[in-house]
Amino acid sequence: MRKLLVIAALLLSVGAHALTTDEAKAIAIGEGDARIEALRAAVAKPDEKTVAFIQALSDDAVKVVAGSPVIVNGDQGADPVTGAPVALPDSAEDVMNNNRMRGELDSALATLKLLSPDEAVRRAAIKTLQGNVDESSLVLLDKAFSQEANAELKDQLGQLRAAALLGSSDKAKRLEAAALLGQSAQAATKTLLMERLQVETESDVKVALGNSLRKVEATLAWGDRLGAIFSGISLGSILLLVALGLAITYGLMGVINMAHGELMMIGAYATYVVQGVFQKFFPGAFDWYLLASVPVAFMASALVGAALERSVIRFLYGRPLETLLATWGISLMLMQLVRTLFGAQNVGVENPSWMSGGMQVLGNLSLPYNRLVIVGFAFFVLAAVAFMIGKTRLGLFVRGVTQNRPIAACMGVNTARIDTYAFALGSGIAGLAGCALSQVGNVGPDLGQGYIVDAFMVVVLGGVGQLAGTVYAALGLGILNKFLEGWTGAVLAKIAVLVLIIVFIQKRPQGIFAMKGREA
Repeated sequence: MRKLLVIAALLLSVGAHALTTDEAKAIAIGEGDARIEALRAAVAKPDEKTVAFIQALSDDAVKVVAGSPVIVNGDQGADPVTGAPVALPDSAEDVMNNNRMRGELDSALATLKLLSPDEAVRRAAIKTLQGNVDESSLVLLDKAFSQEANAELKDQLGQLRAAALLGSSDKAKRLEAAALLGQSAQAATKTLLMERLQVETESDVKVALGNSLRKVEATLAWGDRLGAIFSGISLGSILLLVALGLAITYGLMGVINMAHGELMMIGAYATYVVQGVFQKFFPGAFDWYLLASVPVAFMASALVGAALERSVIRFLYGRPLETLLATWGISLMLMQLVRTLFGAQNVGVENPSWMSGGMQVLGNLSLPYNRLVIVGFAFFVLAAVAFMIGKTRLGLFVRGVTQNRPIAACMGVNTARIDTYAFALGSGIAGLAGCALSQVGNVGPDLGQGYIVDAFMVVVLGGVGQLAGTVYAALGLGILNKFLEGWTGAVLAKIAVLVLIIVFIQKRPQGIFAMKGREA
């Protein structure tokens, strides 16, 4: 009932005629084409009862009693025209709506919602109607177009109106529609133009349709290119988060940590645990759980990393092969521990409401908020790491120990403690990467396995120990990978990127940014 009242409010400014019994029968009973024609005629000038009847049909809340449709509400029935109560006998038949009829009902309701005072409702209605309008919708489209105050939505309504005119018997209207549709950036418009081009008989209209189709294809191509660039930046930001920790543990400390992916996994599961705590104890503040998860994920992975360094890694400095084997074994142990605690199945981590949805830039280009937040978060973490390494006392000690351990020790630096701090910092950053990854996919025991190889490639390609090189390599690999995927597919794109990296390293073993001067 609440939904019906909202839809009925849309008709305040529309010239309407009262629903008749014959019209209700024609919409609910008979052959599909006849029902659709009657529905379209009713939508042209609906009243509140027409809208309530269409909504009831969409909700499968209409039965046929003695050859007449009746709206069902619980155990009671009501006449759609008079509202009088009608008894529901056992012989009452359901109104059967096939997929085509359901699509027409959805389009009819969406057309009515174009007059909603709620901009979000109007925007959703326009999206629903794209590619599903004809001349019968023109009355309400014209009314909605004249009332629309939002310039963006008014332009989209103009495109819908042009699409409706495209099927007109008037040649001049079809020419006008073809010219207007050439300005569209919607994939549905391309399909509409292609379908109309196949049945059009007038040569000059065909030429106009062909010109508009080429314009739309060019616009959509730009959307695809920009989409690939954004997807590449999104992937690159994730690789950047993953590789930042390795830039410290491997780039600065020379430790080949094969358990780095599992430290990411720990950060992701820490986020999952915090989500569960908020769901159980603080449901009203659930949208803030992710902000609480960031320090928790960092500390969880940092503590595991510190324990790993103090118990195993400290005895293996300068022995890279033994370090690789030891950390690989530890990675297997961590995965099995997580399977024991949380199960072998993936777990879901929900996006807060402020990270749901996206920003519509072009007709075929939407930027998801969760990806935008992760890109910003990656560069925030990068700035924090750069500041810590370059401007703080801890960063000075880390650089001193990694560049010349004996001299740093002679200057009074506790090198063993600095090793632990540095390894914990790299591990904590891996936990932040896991926290971010939990917002774009499921969390499972094998989460880190899909990123560890790419992360090492980023560090090596960028230049060992170089944060700037890590940024260039991560974003470059992300964008290159997405562009190649569009041409070759995901598997061949990975192979091509690996081959390019091998060739590059053969020509420049130091990576993009090599150490200079005394550091080298």
